[in-house]
Amino acid sequence: MITSSPNRPGVASGLRFLTELVAWVATPWALWDVSWVLSVLSVVVLIGLPTVFATPGDKPHVVVPAPGYVTIALVVLQVVAAVVSSWIAWHPVAAGAVTALAAASVVAELPRWRWLAGAARQA
Repeated sequence: MITSSPNRPGVASGLRFLTELVAWVATPWALWDVSWVLSVLSVVVLIGLPTVFATPGDKPHVVVPAPGYVTIALVVLQVVAAVVSSWIAWHPVAAGAVTALAAASVVAELPRWRWLAGAARQA
């Protein structure tokens, strides 16, 4: 039986949310000069995919069940989008702060990712 996820309100979820928020702002900002369509599409992807796909037991409401590695990949997508986009769109000091936030978020997420990797094996 799959045990409950360590995905609870706390430092890890707060850091993850802040990183996601940065990704949602910085990515369309970085893409705007390339294409406004890509800019809008980036927000749809970054917000929509994690809303639709989730690992059962990790969130209370799952629209489309996905293995743990999918949830991990979606978080990694958010982290990479936040870091890369901030370096493209913002001043290096701000981008450095985002990079530090993303690193802290990844470290804090490791227990959840271990659980999700185990959930993927048990699903």
